[in-house]
Amino acid sequence: MNLPRPIAWTDEGIEILDQTLLPGREQYLVLDTVAGMAEAISQLRVRGAPLIGIAGAYGVALAARCDGRTSGGRDALLARVERAAHELVVTRPTAVNLRWAIERMLAVARATAGDEVELAAALEAEARAIHEEDREMCARIGRFGAAFVPDGATVLTHCNAGALATGGMGTALAPIYTAHAAGRAVRVIADETRPLLQGSRLTAWELSRAGIDVTVIADNMAASRLRRGDVSAIFVGADRIAANGDTANKIGTYPLALAARAHGVPFYVAAPRSTFDLAIATGEGIPIEERRAEEVVAWNGTRTAPQGVAAWNPAFDVTPAELVTGFITDAGVLSAHEIAARLRD
Repeated sequence: MNLPRPIAWTDEGIEILDQTLLPGREQYLVLDTVAGMAEAISQLRVRGAPLIGIAGAYGVALAARCDGRTSGGRDALLARVERAAHELVVTRPTAVNLRWAIERMLAVARATAGDEVELAAALEAEARAIHEEDREMCARIGRFGAAFVPDGATVLTHCNAGALATGGMGTALAPIYTAHAAGRAVRVIADETRPLLQGSRLTAWELSRAGIDVTVIADNMAASRLRRGDVSAIFVGADRIAANGDTANKIGTYPLALAARAHGVPFYVAAPRSTFDLAIATGEGIPIEERRAEEVVAWNGTRTAPQGVAAWNPAFDVTPAELVTGFITDAGVLSAHEIAARLRD
């Protein structure tokens, strides 16, 4: 399959595909500073919970590599790495993968003996490991989820939880890619996903270049499409899942889950174990990022609402666990009641 590569570690820095320019332009940027990586994450040049975890890990490693060129000793370098970790972790508060990856990097930094060169090498190796583990987790999610994508299926998805959002083939799109690779005919309906159109700009772009039949609909058309009765299942990703199964995902996921329940359509959440936050009991404890009003009242620099009109712009909503048919993880397909027992360390 012709899947995009949204991030890579290179000798020059961290190479990312600037997702704000898709689908019109496929442009790669090389980031060689922590500030550049923080800006890329906050401005959605790299996005998707698993991918920003990888990006955060690479950002921490980049801090060690860049700062390691100056003198000051190991302790000074460790202090700079910790400052970089703080700068990165605050960029997107809802996605738990970012904090998970950065805390993992800090644990390695603090446990590594030796000089600056050894510390930098250890952090680069850990970041690469996080990336590779994510690629493998996506493949496992794809294998488990493909059981729900029979030949001739039509599935609906929201936002983008594919190769552009992960280190591999995606989470919500992984079952679709796996079924397609097995020779099954699969059709996908992609919500456009207001206000930044990740569905129409990103999901439709990567599915079409992989040769998968995809149709874009406006978000407010989803319930009417479900009423037609031709949608086999809904697959979405997640940015954080509480211990009881309440799921934070891109705004618009909650009404989609309500519509799925009303029309008897299975609603699956696909996410790796790193997206489950067992320290949070319910969705009430998940912090919800609010973004700039300009994303709602303007598009691509053109004002679409009158001057002076306010906008409410939460990036995510929380879907109650009782609306989720099953959680497709790299550890298997779980019900909400199985999360704590199966995933707790």
